[in-house]
Parts: sequence; structure tokens; C-alpha cells
Amino acid sequence: MNHRDPFAEGERAARESIPAEANPYSEGSDEHALWAAGHEKVAGAIEARESEGM
Repeated sequence: MNHRDPFAEGERAARESIPAEANPYSEGSDEHALWAAGHEKVAGAIEARESEGM
């Protein structure tokens, strides 16, 4: 059984510098929202570190 976790996929995409616009799920779906939330979590943390000069 291959259970995909959209939140984790979004986190991974952000770590790999894949833009949020590359969300593979249909807009308006729960998966789309979860992927976006995961992406934003990681992208926000990366952006915060960069703004602090780290």
C-alpha cells in the first residue's frame, strides 16, 4: 500500500526549492491545501533563516 502524505510532499518540495506553483494536486482539494501548508511551513522557515543571515 502506497499512502501518499501531501503535507510531507509539500515540505520536501520546499526543501528541494520547488516553487509552490508546482503543487500537483487539484486546486480546492484537501490534498492541495495540505501540500501548500507543508510547503509554506518549510519555505517560511528557510526564508526566516536567510533573512537572519544564516
